[in-house]
This record gives sequence, structure tokens and C-alpha cells, in this order.
Amino acid sequence: MPRHGEGHESAHDKLKRAQTLEEILETALGFEATARDFYAELAGRVSKPLRELVEELAEEEKEHYRLFSELKANPDIAGALKELVERPAEDHRFSDFIQKPDLGEAPDDQAILQYALAREDAAAKQYAALAQSTPEGPVRDLFTHLAKEELAHKAELEKRYYEIVHSGGV
Repeated sequence: MPRHGEGHESAHDKLKRAQTLEEILETALGFEATARDFYAELAGRVSKPLRELVEELAEEEKEHYRLFSELKANPDIAGALKELVERPAEDHRFSDFIQKPDLGEAPDDQAILQYALAREDAAAKQYAALAQSTPEGPVRDLFTHLAKEELAHKAELEKRYYEIVHSGGV
């Protein structure tokens, strides 16, 4: 009986890491809803320099939720929703962000930015990996688009983090 060498995994192992596209979209919807709600609730509790950014992020995440909802409801991909897709290696990090953190009543800018940076990084990596593992078409296109958007969010957050931390704002 052939044995699998190190670095090779069995078909069974790959299948254990697979989910239907519908399950993946449900997870992404949960992720985006949590992000939208987190940023929307945070907007009134952050310093003025961060308020505009947090409000923008809430709107962006609201748009991402809408895009996933429309894709899931699209009758043209109904058959594809049952197809198995391999969960990315980063899936556990992505799933960690389904729950909103408790940053207290008056969270400091640095804690907010650190959390948001980690969230955007996890999303960018997850969506990029999903884009690679899904067949060509509207689902892959959406994952590719969102991976780029999440990277842009992360870059803006990094810029703000640098400005705030290095200007003595924290």
C-alpha cells in the first residue's frame, strides 16, 4: 500500500478541509456583518481623528455584505453553491473575527487600529486564497475584488496608525 510522504496529504485530509461554496459565503457574510456592526458601533466612541476612517470602514463593510448577499442570491450560480472548495489555511484567523471584541467604553486609538489592522489582514489573505481555490467566474471575481479592497483598507489603517503613534497621539 503506498504511503504518503511528508508534505503530501491524502484525499481524505483535503476533503476534511473542504466546504461548500454556500458555507464559505455564509461565513463571509458573518464576517462582513460583524465588521460592519463593529465599525458602526465604534464610530461614536472614537477620537475625532479616527471617526471618519471608522465610518468609512463601516460603509465599506456594509457594501461587502451587500455584494455577498447578492452573489448568494444570484440564480446563475445556484448550482455552484453546492461545489466543494478547500478552506484556506488562514481560515481559523478569519473565523476568529466573526465575534466582535470588547474594547470597552472608551477604547484608545492604538487598540482600535491594531484590531482593525489584524481584521483587514485576515480578510485580505482569506479572500485572496479563496479566489485561488474557486473556479473562474463571478465568485472568483468577487473574492479577487474584495482581497484588493481589504489590502487597501489595511494600507490606510497602517498610514493612520503611523500618523497617530508617531505624532504622539497615543
